[in-house]
Amino acid sequence: MEVEEEVKRIIDEVKELHDTAASFISSSSQQELSLRQKASAVDSSIRRLHSTLVSNKNLDPKLVEKLEEDLHRARCMLVDGETSSFLPSKPQGRFVRMFCGPVNVRALRKDVQLKVKEEYNRYRDKTALLFLFFPATLLILRSYYWGGCLPAFPVQLYEAWLLFLYAGLAMRENILRANGSDIRPWWLYHHYCAMAMALVSLTWEIKGQPNCVQKQRGVHLFLQWAMMQGVAMLLQNRYQRQRLYTRIALGKAKRMDVVWGETAGVDGQLWLLCPILFILQVFEAYVGLLLLRKTVTGVVNEWQVMVCGILLVVMAVGNFINTVETLMAKSRVKAKMKRSKSRAELN
Repeated sequence: MEVEEEVKRIIDEVKELHDTAASFISSSSQQELSLRQKASAVDSSIRRLHSTLVSNKNLDPKLVEKLEEDLHRARCMLVDGETSSFLPSKPQGRFVRMFCGPVNVRALRKDVQLKVKEEYNRYRDKTALLFLFFPATLLILRSYYWGGCLPAFPVQLYEAWLLFLYAGLAMRENILRANGSDIRPWWLYHHYCAMAMALVSLTWEIKGQPNCVQKQRGVHLFLQWAMMQGVAMLLQNRYQRQRLYTRIALGKAKRMDVVWGETAGVDGQLWLLCPILFILQVFEAYVGLLLLRKTVTGVVNEWQVMVCGILLVVMAVGNFINTVETLMAKSRVKAKMKRSKSRAELN
């Protein structure tokens, strides 16, 4: 009898708990809907006021600049705080839907979103080291143990790792973008192109002797470019992330923003990073054009060589355009800061 009464008591407690949870979910859903509507209305008001300031030519330029700065801070507070979870989310890309299905990958809590960003940064740090170590190992073994001729299996293993690397980066960056990060669309397209190139190169026959040095010239140059890319990634991860933290502290960037792969650094780093980035882009285009020339002149007849050459050229041109756009944006910001400083000194 005591056991029977205990079971009935547990059943009643479960029913009561179920009713309480259902009531809580219902009330919280109503509160969430109200918060979403208010957040959307405030966001629309900020955008409307910004458009008004831009279009109104009768206002004092100093006042316009001050009001724009205040609106920017207000929007950063809106999109970078807990309220950001109630703003309309960016549509999830096809890449995420293809692998995860129609699943909402947007985190409701800010601490969860920041953990996603921290994991992305750790992934970039690890892959930057491997990006440098993997091709360097292949080139050293080629020179000292393989007699100047790369075996097919290690190269294909490296290409499989590249496919895994870029797929992981694309997935993480799509999720970050859905959670409010400012990742440029081109950087995602770049990773899609790199994934396609790695997938195609897996079917590319790595030819050996005789005359393997000439036949593997494109592979050799690509490995050298990959080493340079690893050095650039390490520099970007180290220096630009420190700059990003400073911008976040000044309210000029959101906590979910990340270091872009194709951007340049700040004043002291421009002289170091910009030449490396431009050399990388020229070298990448050179390797792509070399592969295309081999197919045109009939040195190699595989379609994979032509596709990889086209993709390398496309990525090099896209990276160059984005780097130039970034530098132009930085120069505009610097000019604006100088104007603000000179006006403050005059006052």
